[in-house]
Order: sequence, then structure tokens, then C-alpha cells
Amino acid sequence: MRRRNRSPNSHHDGSATETLVDRSPGLNECEGTESAGCDKTMRRRLRRSGLTCRVRRIFLWILGIYIAIPFIIKLCPSIQAKLVFLNFVRVPYFIDLKKPQDQGLNHTYNFYLQPEEGLHIGVWHTVPAALWEEAQDGGAEWYEHTLQSTHPVMLYLHGNAGTRGGDHRVQLYKVLSSLGYHVVALDYRGWGDSEGSPSESGMTTDALYVYQWLQRRVGSSPLYIWGHSLGTGVATNLVRRLCDRGTPPAALILESPFTNIREEARSHPFSMVYRYLPGFEWFFLDSITANDIRFASDDNVHHISCPVLILHAEDDTVVPFHLGKKLYNMAAESKSLSGHKVQFVPFQSSLGYRHKFIYRSPQLPHILSDFLGTTHPQV
Repeated sequence: MRRRNRSPNSHHDGSATETLVDRSPGLNECEGTESAGCDKTMRRRLRRSGLTCRVRRIFLWILGIYIAIPFIIKLCPSIQAKLVFLNFVRVPYFIDLKKPQDQGLNHTYNFYLQPEEGLHIGVWHTVPAALWEEAQDGGAEWYEHTLQSTHPVMLYLHGNAGTRGGDHRVQLYKVLSSLGYHVVALDYRGWGDSEGSPSESGMTTDALYVYQWLQRRVGSSPLYIWGHSLGTGVATNLVRRLCDRGTPPAALILESPFTNIREEARSHPFSMVYRYLPGFEWFFLDSITANDIRFASDDNVHHISCPVLILHAEDDTVVPFHLGKKLYNMAAESKSLSGHKVQFVPFQSSLGYRHKFIYRSPQLPHILSDFLGTTHPQV
């Protein structure tokens, strides 16, 4: 009986023991799994926390820079002048301006003029395409002598950044040359391989000097002025001076012009992040004026007395289309331009000409011939 009674108990004890032994590893595994899971969770949280800290630090750095820039520009207004001129941005890089043939201009001569003592500026003279063969053996005297031909002459004033060898500028020289124009393009002081430092008055002085140099050589051939972007401000400064002296050019062509530098700076895409900042004008626009930079084409058009053609693309994001249109409206109402042809030619956004590619328009030759009339060369 005792054995019988012990047997169940013995079996029960064994089972209980067996059960305890069987379950112990399971509990340890569970505890291990939970511990690993906790470690992973902690690592995730630490990573997220670290990432959040890094993002926060980056954000604070950006915010600090954003706040600091207006004060830096206000304290050092010369920085704003550099941003207006961008003469230190030389694109394309590594081109030899003494060799225009490297840019596909085999009928172009490079030379230097001296608008002031001790200051030399670089100039390119591209002859009409009809003179291409003769140009292969031509030197300085030959190129200068060709200015006395019946072909009209275009003085080209480029915008900021780059040099007279910029690609879109070279392409325009080629278009104008194919139409029978001499094209004379200069790098203002401080640009390209020209000596000196940039300023609005210096740019205008350089343009005036080259114009007068040409005027003494072209004879009875018409002499036109073409300005692009910032060069339109130089062009209206120049033409105003010429008109005040009673020697206006045959015509003025403005490609992608603006009204004045303050309005252009306010509309420029770079100013977008600060445009609605309280004190924007005090911080940024007044700093431009402090450098004696105005390029007031809206005022100049009231002192100009020669035909004016304005070309502007609707999708221009650098100099917004509405500024070119506004300048045209002012010119059309100007008393000094009364009796002179004033024309505005827009280019639709779908054409994709933006700020620099109006030269691609197949209509450009017709636009020029219609505007310039009988003076347009026959090629």
C-alpha cells in the first residue's frame, strides 16, 4: 500500500520537477529576447535622438548664417558690390582671351585699349562673315581698316559675370557677324584680362572710350549699341552721355533690361529668401547705393534721343520680364524719345530663351531688319 501510495506521489513529484526543469529554459529565452528587444529599442531611440540633435544643430547653423548675412553685408557693403558685378566669376574657365579662334571666332582680332593711364582693357573685333577669308591673313591694321567699310558696327556691352568670351556672347557675335555686322565687344575694367577694379562709373567710362575709338574709325557707317542684362545699365548710361553731347548712336538695343539696380536686386532670385525680411531695403538695397551703384535706366530713358529696341523673354528669371516691360512703358512716354522709334519685342516662355538665349530666335534677323530699316546689311 505504501508503494502504491508513493507511486502516484512519486510520479507527480517527478512530473512537477520535470515541468519545472522544462520551463526554466523557456523563461530564460523569453527574458533574453526581451532584453535584446530592449537593447534594439534603446539603440533606435539613441540613433533618433542623435539624428534629431544633428538636424537641430544644422538648422541652428543655417538660421545663424541666415541672420548674420544681412548684418555682414551692412557692415561690409563692398560685398554687395561684388555680388552685383560678379566679375570674379570667370566662365568658362581656362580660356585664353588672346585667342578668340579657340572659341570658333576665326575672323576675330584681340587687342587692348587704354581708357586711362596705366589701365588696359581687352577688346574683341569680329568682322562680318563676308570678310572671313580675308581675315585669315589680317593683322591689327587690316582689322582697323575694315571698320571704314559700308558694314554697320555693333558695340556689345555684356552683363555681369564671365568675360567677352562667354558662350552665349560668342554665339550672338556669330549671329550678328552672319548678318553683316562688325561686332566689337569689351571686358570692362576688372573683368576678364582687363586691368583695374569694377565700378559703375568705370564701366561707363570704358564703354564711352571704346565708342569714341570706333566713332573715329567707322566713317559714315552706322554705329549701334547693344547691351545685355547689367550691360543695359551701362548702355543707357553711355547713350545718355552721348545724347547730352549731341552725338547719339544710330540706335540702342537692350536685351533683358531692368529699370534700375534696386528694383532688379529686389526681383532677383537670390533675394527671394530675404525679400520679405523687415529691413530688406536697409540691409541690402541701401548697401548697393552706398557703393554708388544705380544703373538708373528708368531715369536715363528721359534723356535719350535715338531709336530704342527692347528684347525680353517672358521666362527670364534673372531679370524678370515685367521690368523690361516697365522700362519700355517709360521709354514710350519719354519726351526725349518723342519722334524716335521705340519698340518692345517679347519672346514667349514656350521658346525657352530665358535670360541668355534670345540669339537662338530665328526671328531675330527679321526683328533687326524691321527695326533698323534700310540700314540693315544685305548679306
